[in-house]
Amino acid sequence: MTIHTDTINEYAYDGDFYDWTIKTSKLLREGHIGEVDLEQVAEEIEDMGKSDKRALSSYLKLLMVHLLKWHYQPKYRGISWKLSITNARDEIQDLLKDSPSLNSKVEQLITDRYATARKRASLETGLVLDSFPNACPFSVEQLLDDDYWPD
Repeated sequence: MTIHTDTINEYAYDGDFYDWTIKTSKLLREGHIGEVDLEQVAEEIEDMGKSDKRALSSYLKLLMVHLLKWHYQPKYRGISWKLSITNARDEIQDLLKDSPSLNSKVEQLITDRYATARKRASLETGLVLDSFPNACPFSVEQLLDDDYWPD
């Protein structure tokens, strides 16, 4: 089956993305590089990397929210918070295992996302924003340590 460039390009963003990935990977495997929109492939590869970074950022924020709640509302500690903290740590560890270069981004992501985590913790707990420190009170090591539970 011969696939032509004009057929491939129509699937890139406006149509069936899955079909575009299948046809593009087939062309690459068969060595038909000239028929592949290399700029589009490069963009998709970049987006995959950005997606992992966004996922890491999201899990770090979630982890900080729940650790803040755990620390500042001890009487409400329950299995759902514990599961959320454990799940976030598991997902972060998986992302860092699959993409070790993201380790160099963790500290900056914590700094970047803490303000949002702090606001969300305030909203979810009903505590005033000033109840929480301005800077993240947890180190990278504490955040990623399965045995760390702030008291």
